Amino acid sequence: MDWKLEVVTIPVSDMDRAKTFYAEQIGFNVDIDEQITGDVRFLQLTPPGSACSIQLGPGKERLKPGSLEGLFLVVSDVKAARKDLVTRGVDVGEVLVFDSGEYRPSREGESLDLVGVVFFTDPDGNRWMVQQIPPRK
Repeated sequence: MDWKLEVVTIPVSDMDRAKTFYAEQIGFNVDIDEQITGDVRFLQLTPPGSACSIQLGPGKERLKPGSLEGLFLVVSDVKAARKDLVTRGVDVGEVLVFDSGEYRPSREGESLDLVGVVFFTDPDGNRWMVQQIPPRK
């Protein structure tokens, strides 16, 4: 039996602002944006090439806007991904390398496979990591 992670809920304080950030700045595809009732809106987006989507939702007592960390996006070229994010106006950190249990600035010419990352946050402060992983066979 396959167990597939298909949707992760991201708590946000402003659905329209979050949609603009994820769709226009990051480049996620808007799959569904339906106002179900006056209080309930179903807003789901998917990163290009991903099998897992995000669902944006209003924060709750247990899942407050800005409370998520450790959200990973995987790319084959972290430098190109960073350049794309910068071009889109995202405040993204420099390329870092995970080395000896901590992050340090990357060095020119070193391999970034499995260890190269950049970090950014959404407008609410949910923290994302973009990690370079070579294509899987």
